[in-house]
Amino acid sequence: MPIADKIQNFLGGASWIRKMFEEGEKLRQKYGEENVYDFTLGNPNVEPPQALKNELKKIAENPEPGMHRYMNNAGYQETRNAVAQVLSEESGLSFRPEHILMTVGAGGGLNVTLKTLLNPGEEVIVLTPYFVEYKFYIDNHGGKVKEVSTQDNFKLDLDALEQAINSCTRAVIINSPNNPTGVIYTEEELKNLGTLLDKKAKELNRSIYVISDEPYAKIAYEGFNVPCIFNYIKNSIKVTSHSKDLALPGERIGYTAVNPQIEDAGEIMAGMIFCNRTLGFVNAPALAQRLITSLQRETVDIEAYQEKRDILYDNLTRLGFKMVKPQGTFYLFPESPVPDEMEFIRKAQEYNILLVPGSGFGKPGYFRMSYCISKKIILNSIPAFEKLAHDMGMA
Repeated sequence: MPIADKIQNFLGGASWIRKMFEEGEKLRQKYGEENVYDFTLGNPNVEPPQALKNELKKIAENPEPGMHRYMNNAGYQETRNAVAQVLSEESGLSFRPEHILMTVGAGGGLNVTLKTLLNPGEEVIVLTPYFVEYKFYIDNHGGKVKEVSTQDNFKLDLDALEQAINSCTRAVIINSPNNPTGVIYTEEELKNLGTLLDKKAKELNRSIYVISDEPYAKIAYEGFNVPCIFNYIKNSIKVTSHSKDLALPGERIGYTAVNPQIEDAGEIMAGMIFCNRTLGFVNAPALAQRLITSLQRETVDIEAYQEKRDILYDNLTRLGFKMVKPQGTFYLFPESPVPDEMEFIRKAQEYNILLVPGSGFGKPGYFRMSYCISKKIILNSIPAFEKLAHDMGMA
């Protein structure tokens, strides 16, 4: 076998992703792209805000000598300072550039953070449903995944968390707003989580960190706000990217921020800067750092996403689909109308509807829909969903 056994096994476990891509391509070739309703990818179709385009033009017309060279592995001082200033305003804490590491997207930030924190065999708790790549990132650095269920409404289950924490627990990854459910954890939930982790840390005489993965933090609807993790959990590290809030997924630019209240914050930052280099990232892209320095308060049009959410949510619930209404992100996570969600997903493909199985997110019996696609495709898909629901005996 030409590749490692473990990677071969991972490919088999993640084959649902590859299969969905392949099925979508076959349908598009057969029926035309406009007649295929592809809800699989979280790849924003909106354009970045005008402020970014203005900044890009400004940089292109006024290039600085050496602007494409290496810099400090942590990133440009001015970019880190801009991030620190906004975080200070949001949290009321004294963030400095020394608490910020510019990263190759949130994926790069998560790998750097896990590499820095984990000893071989230590456990990282992930909350189901969760972004599928977490388990691979954790494995990359010798950690063990420990899945913990959330409540029926996808809120934190503190009792389940308490039972899961043990002498091997090193970190908990939370994702709010959550991919795939769109749920936002409240201030009370985060406060209670912080209290629980403080208690368990004292009992076990070890530090337990919360890694807060927040690429959707600015995509929140109807007055919902994403609470600042640093105000509720001392041992917290924020990892984020501008893939979603500025619609820049291909530019791979994000950052990691260490809570200045952590006793060993300087040591953690030193470790992360070292890992950023030795994992091969070296530094976040130079041009992308320059682009986003002045854009820390910018975001894409959230109302457009909310409109798409409402079209799908209102129509699907009308047809009998059950789901928690997302408070953020651009995903829906309905229950499958039959116990085997793959059976339902295969039936949906008969109507050119492409969905992602919940089992890929650690939650069988559900399916994920990404609505960061054109409004026209969403509207055109409603008759197909109506036929599908009728076929399933729902409407």
